Amino acid sequence: MARYTGPVCKLCRRAQMKLFLKGDKCLTEKCPVERRPYPPGEHGRRRSKESEYYVMLREKQKARQIYGILEKQFRNYYEVASKQKGITGENLLRLLETRLDNVVYRMGLAFSRPEARQLVRHGHFEVNGHRVDIPSYQVATGDVIKARGDLARIKEAAESSTKAEVPAWLEVDYEKLSGRVLKTLERDDIDEPVKETLIVELYSK
Repeated sequence: MARYTGPVCKLCRRAQMKLFLKGDKCLTEKCPVERRPYPPGEHGRRRSKESEYYVMLREKQKARQIYGILEKQFRNYYEVASKQKGITGENLLRLLETRLDNVVYRMGLAFSRPEARQLVRHGHFEVNGHRVDIPSYQVATGDVIKARGDLARIKEAAESSTKAEVPAWLEVDYEKLSGRVLKTLERDDIDEPVKETLIVELYSK
């Protein structure tokens, strides 16, 4: 399966904000965003004029990088969202948030989305009692997600997580390393700093 394999810290610096792609490192002083708070590259410190198209493109790239999705797959999500009832931008974010790898991360059973993706790919989670190894698997209201086995890395992540960090649309039992989707997501339930209207405008051009 295709995935981004380049230096992820440069993605955070390009977005000029923490995207939490490196787990523990993002919370320390070693985080490159803290040490070099400007875009990467030779001209990173220079202030460049940002066109309307550039602003929309950067917003789309930021959303892709937060959820760890390549361009073609992101475009497919947009196509699906545009055909659903409701607001396209909100539908898009809902599809991204209900990916299994993102749900595992939101439950606090992985330190980052890339790590959650790897854990899912290796078959360490099940949905409603069935082993699922597809990171893009869409969970639905009422689905129960549970870790398979007793993996030390999952337990370590669970021990460092707190109930306060779990979004309202999820319920988590850290002793059983499991969780349940309580409801359909609304826009207010998604706290990622993504301006979905700019993404919609970009694809509408």
